[in-house]
Amino acid sequence: MTDILMPKATAVWLVDNTSLTFEQIADFCGLHPLEVKGIADGEVARDIRGADPIANGQLSREELDAAQKNAAYRMKAQKSRHAELLKPVKKAPRYTPVSRRQDRPDAIAWFLRNHPEVADSQIARLLGTTKATIDQVRSRSHWNSANIKPVDPVTLGLASQLELDGVVRKAADKKAKDDARRGIVDVEGPTLRPASEAGAYEDVEEPEERERKTDLRNVFAPNDAEAYEDED
Repeated sequence: MTDILMPKATAVWLVDNTSLTFEQIADFCGLHPLEVKGIADGEVARDIRGADPIANGQLSREELDAAQKNAAYRMKAQKSRHAELLKPVKKAPRYTPVSRRQDRPDAIAWFLRNHPEVADSQIARLLGTTKATIDQVRSRSHWNSANIKPVDPVTLGLASQLELDGVVRKAADKKAKDDARRGIVDVEGPTLRPASEAGAYEDVEEPEERERKTDLRNVFAPNDAEAYEDED
């Protein structure tokens, strides 16, 4: 039987507007007969507004009339036109113009070099290529490997900047979650070593610096040595 939209709201309408049995309503709406009885008694779905299954295209008038005449008859639901509108539309495979198809390996190489965290399935979906081609570029077994150069897919016209940013961001978030789950901490920037590991600090001067200081001492204190001798 076709699943209907808003089963409880439909059951409310059928209880209030038809002479169907609880079993007939329960069978049509996919509910338990006791639940339908609770709706009729006002104990269940008191705040739910009834939904007419005939108006929304889930039940024909002929089916309803036949069921009301025969308590053993079980109504068959129709496919709702609203269900078609709510059905998610599957995206068609990305079409890449023939003039751009030779640029795919360059874009793949760019991903492999700059964003290795992006999954092959994401690259294939974004560029309209296959995992086999990605493997060939990665292993350098592609027939044109000698001429493949990493180039940004946006520059090549294979994807928009928004699409590229979305793929990279999604892959980065997934990697961060995986690293956190494994207890891997990404330390940003250099860290200081303990003094015991670094050792004593040695002030090492360049030869040019030592020579410059010697010249300055000779200029400003040429007689310092004589003064020290006089004191002695």
